[in-house]
Amino acid sequence: MEEQIKQIGERLKGLRDVLDLTAQEVADTCDISLEKYERIERGEVDITISNLMKIAKKYGVSADVLMFGEEPKMRSYYVTRKGQGLSVERTKAYKYQSLAAGFQNRKAEAFIVTVEPKPEAHTIYKNTHPGQEFNMVLEGEMELYIGGKTIILQEGDSIYFDSTQPHGMMARGNKEVKFFAFTVE
Repeated sequence: MEEQIKQIGERLKGLRDVLDLTAQEVADTCDISLEKYERIERGEVDITISNLMKIAKKYGVSADVLMFGEEPKMRSYYVTRKGQGLSVERTKAYKYQSLAAGFQNRKAEAFIVTVEPKPEAHTIYKNTHPGQEFNMVLEGEMELYIGGKTIILQEGDSIYFDSTQPHGMMARGNKEVKFFAFTVE
């Protein structure tokens, strides 16, 4: 996981170098401090998926290149076999498996997200990004915070929401939660 975070940081620095951007310009794109962005580039802290997507959109690159280091190649369809999607562990507790990584110029993102349970009480990081999001719990139980509310989703439950609202989630109980996440801007 730490190696993947470092590789993402290296790809972000490479993008800046190629486009002759300052770290401050990219930090402003993400609405984060320069110090935090520089730590991301050094691989010391993780960057959110939404910030990777903001960078990709603003600078005209594929989020796949930033996340996985691979350029999508397919134009008419892309098949992801069970368990075969490109994966990246975003933090120690989150693993994202892209279901559409090989499709060029896609309008939406589709992931299987696996979240490990946290035995101790912890702060839920809340995220925002343009567009809308659909989540469906495949295994386990999720506690989702959105718009000041707490919603419990169990296996088979789904939710569709405005992703500009601050939202975050965690696995409930002592079992990981696995869910399908689909975002569209």
